[in-house]
Amino acid sequence: MSESKTLTVPRIDALDACSGPDEIISMLDASAPRGSISCANWAAEYPYRPLSTFTIAHSGTALYIDFFSRTNFLRAEVFEDQGPVSKDSCVEFFVEPKAGGEYWNFEFNCIGVINASHRLTRPQPTRLGAEELAAVKRYASCGSRPFRELEGMFSWNLLVIIPLSLIGISYEGKPVEMRGNFYKCASATSQPHFLSWNPVLTPSPDFHRPEFFGKLILQ
Repeated sequence: MSESKTLTVPRIDALDACSGPDEIISMLDASAPRGSISCANWAAEYPYRPLSTFTIAHSGTALYIDFFSRTNFLRAEVFEDQGPVSKDSCVEFFVEPKAGGEYWNFEFNCIGVINASHRLTRPQPTRLGAEELAAVKRYASCGSRPFRELEGMFSWNLLVIIPLSLIGISYEGKPVEMRGNFYKCASATSQPHFLSWNPVLTPSPDFHRPEFFGKLILQ
């Protein structure tokens, strides 16, 4: 087992009343913790470590996560939900709402295309349906149109809003302890990388490892 980080996720009721993504991001920047997705668990093979962070809070009804990354290459070729977004410039949030229960994987490329499932073990996923996917709101600074890989220096962010009810959480005003991890990857780009918030101690890249999740405490 690796070290397990703990992140306290503040409750900000006003998030639900924000007029748009810019206001939400401003509120998160002012009042939510910023985490670093910087663990290069397989540095010998994949040494590239782009700056990647996230801010997170909840409103009692939803999780609000704003991912930020600065990379040398940017790719968004996958344009349909439930496609292989991890090949593109991608950020991910995995969460186990209840200890020993199912974990959920939410994967997004930089234009907000989503791949999401829940499962007890990796080989047996239950993929989210169209209505469930639509409930996950996504606001991408890169827009929504796909594009082939670009070379340069790119800074981008993706704001996602995940209803707590979607992952089976009913918040009743008391702290809720979950487990999870945050990832940055881009397996088919010219600089492939696989980074995590909490360390993952496996021989090769594998994000579907809940034993390496950290603690997430909803205030």
